[in-house]
Amino acid sequence: MIDFEDVYLSYNGKVLFNDLSFKVGKGEKVILAGRSGIGKSTLFSLILGFVTPERGMVFFDGEPVDEKNVWQIRRRVAFIDQDVSIGRGRVNEWFDFVLSLKANSSLRRDERGLRESFEYFELEGDILEKDINELSGGERQRIAVVTSIILGRKVFLLDEVTASLDGHMKEKLAWFFCSRSDWTVVVISHDSVWLENPNVKVFDLEGKRWKQ
Repeated sequence: MIDFEDVYLSYNGKVLFNDLSFKVGKGEKVILAGRSGIGKSTLFSLILGFVTPERGMVFFDGEPVDEKNVWQIRRRVAFIDQDVSIGRGRVNEWFDFVLSLKANSSLRRDERGLRESFEYFELEGDILEKDINELSGGERQRIAVVTSIILGRKVFLLDEVTASLDGHMKEKLAWFFCSRSDWTVVVISHDSVWLENPNVKVFDLEGKRWKQ
């Protein structure tokens, strides 16, 4: 599904990746492990085509990530990080805006699916009428997750997505993503809740190897 082949990348004279090769298969749940600053978030930028390797290639579903198909790839991927930016205005207006975008023109607002997602992530129904600026960090994080769900994404790049959540919700969110067999999920996180799931694989970015 996502394949790094002999990727070399440097930044400000520092080598981030040297001959990095590993593959995330379709439906796999993978945690990227390694110290801060090693380049974990940069891997997401490579997948989304915001950064281009100096050598080597990144493939998505068998196709190289390049200027020819990068927008098609981004339409298939949900990227969620801890610095959630979901616009301004009421939450209800945010969902309407997302569905009005040309890339999402084939989608229709699924009120039942939205309600079920709100219930699972313990968001009150009246949150739709709240101003986004009034939401807590944890609420914005969960709204971002719900947004990716209603857009029907199957590939998720999650960068510290549980950072703003309490212990109970961290566990619910991790289980939610890890239990979907048809979803491909790549996670950057320091929260141990991800490691507790038997479906999760861990790739050591420093050692460039899978952990047993």
